[in-house]
Amino acid sequence: MDALDVARWQFGVTTVYHFLFVPLTIGLSVLVAILQTMWHRTGNERYLKLTKFYGKLFLINFAMGVVTGIVQEFQFGMNWSDYSRFVGDIFGAPLAIEALVAFFLESTFIGLWIFGWDRLPKRAHLASIWAAAIGTNLSAYFILAANSFMQNPVGYRINPTTGRAELTDFVAVLTNKVALITFPHTLSGSFLVAGSLIVAVGLFHVIGNRDSADTAAYRFATRFGSWVVLISSALVLFTGDIQGKIMTDVQPMKMAAAEGLYTTESPASFSVLTVGSLDGSREVFAIKIPYLLSFLGTGDPNGTVQGINDLQAQYASQYGAGSYTPIIPVTYWSFRFMIAFGMAAAAIALLVLWSQRKGRTPTSRWLLRAGLVMPVLPLLANSFGWIFTEMGRQPWIVFGEMLTRNGVSRSVSLTEVLTSFTAFTLIYATLAVVEFKLLVGYAKAGVADVTPAPESDDTDDAERPLAFAY
Repeated sequence: MDALDVARWQFGVTTVYHFLFVPLTIGLSVLVAILQTMWHRTGNERYLKLTKFYGKLFLINFAMGVVTGIVQEFQFGMNWSDYSRFVGDIFGAPLAIEALVAFFLESTFIGLWIFGWDRLPKRAHLASIWAAAIGTNLSAYFILAANSFMQNPVGYRINPTTGRAELTDFVAVLTNKVALITFPHTLSGSFLVAGSLIVAVGLFHVIGNRDSADTAAYRFATRFGSWVVLISSALVLFTGDIQGKIMTDVQPMKMAAAEGLYTTESPASFSVLTVGSLDGSREVFAIKIPYLLSFLGTGDPNGTVQGINDLQAQYASQYGAGSYTPIIPVTYWSFRFMIAFGMAAAAIALLVLWSQRKGRTPTSRWLLRAGLVMPVLPLLANSFGWIFTEMGRQPWIVFGEMLTRNGVSRSVSLTEVLTSFTAFTLIYATLAVVEFKLLVGYAKAGVADVTPAPESDDTDDAERPLAFAY
């Protein structure tokens, strides 16, 4: 074990942990804005209660996402300085816009939304949550544009004197075809997570607290969340299909590793289960669906999909001796776990809708247990999706331009990286407990009374301190 191994583990652990909060923040920001819009248009108190209820869960998650996300940027300078030096001219532009425009947009208007209840005009207050939601989604786009450069470098040139990548076309970076499809795919996955949380909390109160005066609000929440899950599941599949075709074009090794495809095939079969040799060089046993991989990868049932061994030989000839193959079991199974967990959430959403058909009230404890597990499933799907995306790119940190081993900081020792890795892990474990207790505590408390308090005649409104209006 050396500093490179620990630096990779540290970045992987902190990134996956941070991404547990990201999809929920992205999805809930829009869904809370939709709920408030429904209240604004109808005046129905039920929607106001749900807006404030799920808005509180959104704010807890948003705060935790900000705290855990800050660490990511510091790691670029601490553990990956050679990578930062190489790609800094490219990454600087989208990440600067993300911080100066998108993040400030969402953080400013979230503040207005928090403290603006009964102080801002209703339309202005509604606009503030929509502005925050737009900022949150813009932030995701700029970050994904930066990451997409690592998957498919565009809009740059290599300076032969400095050996650095220099930006030549910022529009090309922002319109990278990998970014253009990764963004809607990520958004779809985010709504899958947010919808699942709405279903889980609503179902908990519908089944576990059937005598509540707010049962109608919770029933609506479960239906609303279930439809969000089903629609986003369909969008995940649709965008994932396009993403697979683009991946086959720009990163054929990743697609081959995802399918355990060792030799080039035309037509290629989709692997239901593949067992490879211990050295990862050949297939030992496989259950396959004919023609499906060719269609998924190329859009043609008879299309050619390159195999791992052929691509390894090609890359060794093109880039020099060495292994250009990712860890096949990690890539293969993370791809399948991503799909399986996402579809499991969609199946539960169908059961929830079926249980409420024709006005029925669900009572099954098994459905409740499934509903409570439901938010974890798309979170796992999102996490495995990112593990697949980043591990499938290995050994490249910037595909075709820089190997991961060449991006680590040369002046940082193993002891230093181990120390920071241990510290981050302990801090993140503590934050995980805090986040879980806050979310569970507020979710169990249920919706709050939104009846306006009587105004006092002896207190000037201008003198009242700002308050967290939940």
